[in-house]
Amino acid sequence: MARLAVLLFGTISYILFLFTFLYQIGFLTGLFVPKSINDGMVISKFDSIWINILLLSLFAIQHTIMARLSFKRWWTKIVPESIERSIFVLVTSLLLLLMNWKWQPMPEVVWQVDNTTLRYLVYSISFVGWGIVLYSTFLTNHFDLFGLRQVWLHFRNQSYTELPFKESLFYRWVRHPLMLGFIIAFWATPDMTQGHLLFTVVTTAYIFFGIQFEERTLLAIHGDEYQQYRKRVSMIIPIPPGKQREELGR
Repeated sequence: MARLAVLLFGTISYILFLFTFLYQIGFLTGLFVPKSINDGMVISKFDSIWINILLLSLFAIQHTIMARLSFKRWWTKIVPESIERSIFVLVTSLLLLLMNWKWQPMPEVVWQVDNTTLRYLVYSISFVGWGIVLYSTFLTNHFDLFGLRQVWLHFRNQSYTELPFKESLFYRWVRHPLMLGFIIAFWATPDMTQGHLLFTVVTTAYIFFGIQFEERTLLAIHGDEYQQYRKRVSMIIPIPPGKQREELGR
């Protein structure tokens, strides 16, 4: 029964993640959701900025702390290792939903694409970004990343093992395709308002900040194998593998 409860908890956390991921797409594109980034009652510019930065900071602090190996070692003395990742996914999803709920609109237009064809093109680029994000998770191990593999192994009374390092598809061109996908998705909008720009600038800055911490974790786990990978493959700007070898040869 205890293993079943762990499996149910991990499954619920994953379902909430899927809902949050889809809602986030609608929140930023303004499509198919009851409240987007530009919806709601407009308050003073100063109040909007500090509230929105606070919401973004809550997510950034949680994500930075809970993803660190040192925190995980301490945290798993309190909670079972099998649900550590699911708790991380659950808290992340709840904070994103809180941000979507409490986000203060700043609807002043920075840029706007009026041509219908161009609008569809920009939306298409945004959805390509979201597609890169989702597909990148499957190129490593989607179900491990979001905690399902851990709870499933626990349910089957099997020990968890770290996944081996591997390069596949996007990861041969860029070390962090998932983050590249987020950057594309966030910036590609036909209606860039001040609120959307604030969100995009802060999250883009956090992506580059967070990558530094993530790479330290990956180096700690995979050692020299990842160090050699860093030397060969670009961090965020896609470069074909052949071009990367040419640059290294110079």
